[in-house]
Amino acid sequence: MKGTAVPSTPVQKLEREVGVRLLERDSRRVVLTAAGEAFLTEARRLLALAESAPDLARRISAGSRGTLRIGFTAASSYGVLGRLLNTLERELPEIDVDLFEMVTREQVDALLGGELDVGLARPPFDTDVFGSRVLHREGLLLAVPAAHPLARRDGALSVEHLVDVPLIMHSPTKARYFYDLVVGLMPIAHQNVVHTVSQVLTMVWLVAAGRGVAFVPASATGLGVAGVVYKQLAGLPEDPVELHVIWLRESRNPVIHRALEVWGAARGGAAGGA
Repeated sequence: MKGTAVPSTPVQKLEREVGVRLLERDSRRVVLTAAGEAFLTEARRLLALAESAPDLARRISAGSRGTLRIGFTAASSYGVLGRLLNTLERELPEIDVDLFEMVTREQVDALLGGELDVGLARPPFDTDVFGSRVLHREGLLLAVPAAHPLARRDGALSVEHLVDVPLIMHSPTKARYFYDLVVGLMPIAHQNVVHTVSQVLTMVWLVAAGRGVAFVPASATGLGVAGVVYKQLAGLPEDPVELHVIWLRESRNPVIHRALEVWGAARGGAAGGA
């Protein structure tokens, strides 16, 4: 009578190390136990990981894989954010993106605290601490209630047209960029200011409700809020509204620089200072 098959020394040693039988043996065959099946599956998985680890490390080092945490202002989401995300998905499909809606001041704090990688923000910011690049420029328009007489005027509006007109203004603290931009371009009669708010969408809704007129970026026309007419303003420079991508200069996340590269290439070359 034939005896039971004797396992090889390496198998016996492995079974002793694991502490369970990995093989069932008889005179005709040797088969894996349930524990052996599980052990083999995990061993193959670990071998595959070991083989792929060098390539994974290279992709992470090159910024082709990893996580990018993006802060953005509400106004920057009107067309700009979507294009940036589409570019990342197309050019860097292995990048995971986390989005956080914040005003610029909150983005600056989050970048300094290590909670964000890049921000889509409005100046000013400390260029000694932050790298920056202009992503988008656009015009400044006047949002007017559709029922207001100014909405029916032909051509661009001037400062004279705004005398005694109720004005919805940007907050000088929470929307500092737009506040400084508007008061730098237009002589604002502060006695006409009826509301100060921080978000462009809120301004447009207040205009639609007939509360007053408001200075808004041209991208606000894409909001589709009924009851609002957007008018050109005479005497303004072309496309004075800027949106920047900013990042902490000391950051070591390689994904940041790969994202900047593909965004710059998508724009046909990056503008602004690095």
